[in-house]
Amino acid sequence: MTMGKIIFYEDRNFQGRSYETSSDCPDMSSFLSRCHSCRVESGCFMVYDRTNFMGNQFFVRRGEYSDYQRMGMSDCIRSCRMIPMHRGQFRMKIYEKENFSGQNHELMEDCDNMQDRYRMSECMSSQVMDGHWLMFEQPNYRGKMMYLRPGEYRSFRELGMSSTRFMSMKRIMDSCY
Repeated sequence: MTMGKIIFYEDRNFQGRSYETSSDCPDMSSFLSRCHSCRVESGCFMVYDRTNFMGNQFFVRRGEYSDYQRMGMSDCIRSCRMIPMHRGQFRMKIYEKENFSGQNHELMEDCDNMQDRYRMSECMSSQVMDGHWLMFEQPNYRGKMMYLRPGEYRSFRELGMSSTRFMSMKRIMDSCY
């Protein structure tokens, strides 16, 4: 099985001390005093500007990310989560209200605009049955994002998201390995 590999650097443009990992890291401060750039050698990761996978999130795949501010981080990268490769079908159920209530729809494909496709103006909880997904606060996969792996998400607000309104969803496909 192919594993992801990411290298974090204290300063912009891959300068300063570095830390390499192929797994989740809930608190980068154990390894680096700050993290302002990263290089993804393989795989896909979510990076976060708060510890324990909280705060602003940014999806990274193979490539170079020379400046954390261009990734939409308000502070330096403080934690990261490796996204495992998924082969097979994708299934997620989205709900208009918290605790799996209100209007709901099952998705198996990307959705570029929830309002146009399902006439839902809000999505505040979900259940991911299969695959790994990215949710975006704006249509066409733009704006702040949130990573969802298989499990139940009763309240996006309780997950520490500043935005509880998600308007588009995208599957994380094998192409990043």
